[in-house]
Amino acid sequence: MKVRPTELQERIIAIDMMRGFSLLGIFIVNMLAFHSPYYYINPYTWYTNPSDIDTFQWIDIALQGSVYPLFAMLFGYGLTMQFIKSQERGMSFIALGIRRLSVLLIIGIIHAFLLWSGDILITYALSGFIVILLLRLSRVWLLVIALTIYIIPNMGLALLTYIYVATDGVFYSGIQEIEASVVAFSTGSWKDIFTQRAADWSYANIESGALFLIGITILPYMLLGVVAAKSKLIERTSDKLTFWFVLTLVALVVGYAIKVLPFLIEPNFYYMYVQDIFGGPLVAIGYAGLITILCQLSMFRKLFNPLAKVGRMSMTTYLTQSLIATTVFYSYGLGLYGKMDLMTGTWMAIGIFIIQMIFAEIWFSKFSQGPVEILWKRATYGKQINKTDEKNDEVS
Repeated sequence: MKVRPTELQERIIAIDMMRGFSLLGIFIVNMLAFHSPYYYINPYTWYTNPSDIDTFQWIDIALQGSVYPLFAMLFGYGLTMQFIKSQERGMSFIALGIRRLSVLLIIGIIHAFLLWSGDILITYALSGFIVILLLRLSRVWLLVIALTIYIIPNMGLALLTYIYVATDGVFYSGIQEIEASVVAFSTGSWKDIFTQRAADWSYANIESGALFLIGITILPYMLLGVVAAKSKLIERTSDKLTFWFVLTLVALVVGYAIKVLPFLIEPNFYYMYVQDIFGGPLVAIGYAGLITILCQLSMFRKLFNPLAKVGRMSMTTYLTQSLIATTVFYSYGLGLYGKMDLMTGTWMAIGIFIIQMIFAEIWFSKFSQGPVEILWKRATYGKQINKTDEKNDEVS
């Protein structure tokens, strides 16, 4: 492999390439919940069709629990790049960061309750508020904090799930909840859909405890992104190729070994938890390393440049995925909820994503940022936006 120092534009491409890949993976995973009552089923026992079983196994091992940690790490990386640029300009980043995250939180709330309950923007905004308060800490302290608040609590929860399984704890599918979801989303009125969407959000975030656990999941991922950004790991790829090769290999091998445990041993709560919490982030780091290394090749950058452009308009891409999918599956659209198998749903996600890449190509031939990103920037800075602010946003 011929390598050379990475230029600024290539660094941005590498980061956006990861964002684009994450968005594709997130959409494929989210598609499970877009077209079926995924929140309420045990996917390891629910699917009986061989095609569904194989498709779920592929998604579960390759993407589930791995793409959203990668996206969270990139979010932390982007916040740090903005912070560093603000320091270089002699400005405080906290006020700007709070404004940006407040707008993101509002967008997330609107998205979660008026479009789709599986929103991630709320959790990213809440975690981001904490991250911006810690940005001045050294890399060592940030790494210690991230690993401490991740490993210790999650090891404890893993132990609790092990005890639960050992005492015959079983994961049952919620039949009543499944029936209610199918009726509301496939044939219900707008009010029925709103009520079910709110119930789904509450179940996925409040009743499951996920919203209260972001401090030991999303926050540490973001802090790892901050550490990586402060270490300029992507910017200095050519100087750290050995590091990246070793990290990528170890992360992927160990991560995949953990992620296959529910299929090799038993699909119970314990192995499912270990799979996502410990295997997922390792695979995410492996994907980041693989993309970073491949972005050293000009052929790879040219071939997958459309993926990077989708990554440049990450919020636009994410929100339009929800808009398109809910229109296809909910009653106010085509009403296909509960009527699609996993293979078809997965290929639909890939097809929609290809259309998004084409749209990104056309859009960026005329504009420097995605449509939602432009609105987000204006809501953050107001009408007076200077060129430095625009460049600051482009790397975030």
